[in-house]
Amino acid sequence: MSALVLDRTSRWFGNVVAVNDVSMTIGPGVTGLLGPNGAGKTTLLGMMSGFLPPSSGSVALDGEPVWRRTGIYRHIGLVPEREISFGYLSGRRFVRANAELQKLPDPGAATERALATVDMAEPADRKIGTYSKGMRQRIKLAAALVHDPAVLLLDEPFNGVDPRQRGHLMRLLRTMGEEGRTVLFSSHILEEVEQLARHIEVMVAGRHAASGDFGAIRRLMTDRPVHYTVSSSDDRGLAAVLMRAQCVRGVAMAPRGGLELQVDDLGAFAAGLPGWARDAGITIYELVPTDESLESVFAYLVAS
Repeated sequence: MSALVLDRTSRWFGNVVAVNDVSMTIGPGVTGLLGPNGAGKTTLLGMMSGFLPPSSGSVALDGEPVWRRTGIYRHIGLVPEREISFGYLSGRRFVRANAELQKLPDPGAATERALATVDMAEPADRKIGTYSKGMRQRIKLAAALVHDPAVLLLDEPFNGVDPRQRGHLMRLLRTMGEEGRTVLFSSHILEEVEQLARHIEVMVAGRHAASGDFGAIRRLMTDRPVHYTVSSSDDRGLAAVLMRAQCVRGVAMAPRGGLELQVDDLGAFAAGLPGWARDAGITIYELVPTDESLESVFAYLVAS
């Protein structure tokens, strides 16, 4: 069983800090690396896989530095987000090339096992340039698995994958985690992580924002103050009603009509609003969350 350990790891490109003083340990099982686009997830995975050196700090696998240790590559498989540039190769030839680079004793047999694992044996003789996005994702996974690594790193693996293929990949990764592999996948979609990983690491703007059980972190996200705009048949009357509700922290008249709300308990607000409006004889025309972007959710985690 293998563990990746990052100790005060940073990476910058010129004046841009992509990863800032991150410490975390990724152990056996499936871990989700969650964060909005631009959070530093890809840079972090690049350092973990040995393709990028840390500007400061360290990344180690089982106590051995990853950077410039070619032997480490035998224990790590990487599925990058970027598209494959070898569209002229068949899927089988691409996977076999990775088996040969790893100097496996029987690269042909290893290639066929990896193709079968990701359900790509049948179209393996077609050129990668003819594959759908989902098929390209799966052939990249086959190449990453061909040497049977103890650690599997995946950068946004479900992008462009249809629901059937997504389910197959999730079951495969879940099985690998249960077998004792260390599986880390990045995503900016909360629901993807929820379906696959109980343990998550959250990145925001290059910083490590949260770490731990998915349920506990999800509750932090859910319980944060949420901002809404609401329009109704009687905005002033509705404001008076809402100011009496314990779950509503603030009410203000919006400049262009309607109300601006700040809500502490989203569940209580959602359950109570229809009845409050009905009892006051007020019709709700529109209710819109104004800060539901992932960036705002993760920024709240950082502040917490």
